[in-house]
Amino acid sequence: MTDRLHHTPSLKAHISLVLTALIAVMMAVTAVVWMRETRNAIHEEVEAATRVAEQWLNVLIPETLADGPQARERLMHHLEAVGRIRANRLEVFDSLGGRLYLSPDSPYKAGRFAPDGFARWVEPTVAPRNLPAGELTIVLTPDTSRAVLDAWDKLTAALGWAVALLMLIWLATRFAINRALAPVAEIHSALERSAQGRFDLRLPEYPTRELALLARSYNRLADSLDQSLAENARLEHDQALAHAVQLRLEQERRLIARELHDELGQGITAVRAIAGAIIQRSTDQPGLNGSAQAILAMTGQMQEGVRTILQRLRTSTGDDGLHVEEAIRSYCELWARHHGDIEIQCTIEPLAQAVSDAVGLTILRMVQESLTNVVRHARASRVEVRLGLRDGDIEIEVIDNGCGLGENPGPGRYGLMGMRERVAELHGRLELCRPPQGGLCVRARLPHPLHTEQG
Repeated sequence: MTDRLHHTPSLKAHISLVLTALIAVMMAVTAVVWMRETRNAIHEEVEAATRVAEQWLNVLIPETLADGPQARERLMHHLEAVGRIRANRLEVFDSLGGRLYLSPDSPYKAGRFAPDGFARWVEPTVAPRNLPAGELTIVLTPDTSRAVLDAWDKLTAALGWAVALLMLIWLATRFAINRALAPVAEIHSALERSAQGRFDLRLPEYPTRELALLARSYNRLADSLDQSLAENARLEHDQALAHAVQLRLEQERRLIARELHDELGQGITAVRAIAGAIIQRSTDQPGLNGSAQAILAMTGQMQEGVRTILQRLRTSTGDDGLHVEEAIRSYCELWARHHGDIEIQCTIEPLAQAVSDAVGLTILRMVQESLTNVVRHARASRVEVRLGLRDGDIEIEVIDNGCGLGENPGPGRYGLMGMRERVAELHGRLELCRPPQGGLCVRARLPHPLHTEQG
């Protein structure tokens, strides 16, 4: 794929090729038009000179022939005196075809001629004129070589200027293309960083409309991806924190279970042993014997209670559900250690019965999200977390003394949206209000399982 990309012509090469082809076509068309016009101009010039010479000879010949026996000598004298006629070659032949006179070559650019190929393209066809003069014949032959040579000199000069102009156009075009395509390298760099998972680079507003639209689209995409990464990172942090809290709760449960088993269990066993001994030795004392039997029965009930408690403590997430009071209290203590600049007060009332995993997780997630928002947005110095029962429902509140949500909270508050969805799934309701002292109060009401069964 990379080798194929290296062999693919660049956009700069495509543009240069198109401009070169366009200029070549324009030059070819211009050359064809110029050569046709030059051919016509040479024809008009030589034809006009030939007509003038022909008219002059038509006047000279009759006047000279009227002189009688000296007519031939006078005619030759006039022709030799005139010499070369402009753009024409003058020849005189006798009656036998012998050439008596040939006009001299033109001194204009003597010895130089245009290339034959060029001459064939631009040299017009002009017929010679034969003029009778008694026994003599005067042949007037148009000579286009000097006009063709002038056209050649003009062409070579124009080609020199054209080459210089083409070089200037090429340099200007290359500069313009490099400047116009300079943002492409910047866009490529931004896309490379995006491919590596880095969306911190934003493209500027380019003056070219197409590149500006491309930059805006990339910036919107980078904003969305950057926000998604931030949300994922925050979610991973919350999950890690919740996992840590859960592990600590499990450790506390196991520690309490060991303490109950080792301390309270052994104490109850010792009391039962003493009560049994008293029963054996007080058969003749009904009062004492009855009290010892009562102690033995009560300690038996206590052992069953301890066994039940140990079974619940040893079960991390059984049918009895999650003990959310301990989870909230542990999370608040952990949060306070990480954010010592914010005072936190945690007020936890017993819920009388362990809630289900779904309810406990929703309460824990609400506290986590609310405390995270306090750190990120509220600029608060104090926050209070409350958990308890209100009118048979579980009520959880997180109250801070920060800046609140403002008059028009903007979009993108996915944490609040997630809290609303979690609470709604449990048929509860979420409220956001501003306490009298300022800040923000996030309050959720969830149906308590015990209250629901009784209802």
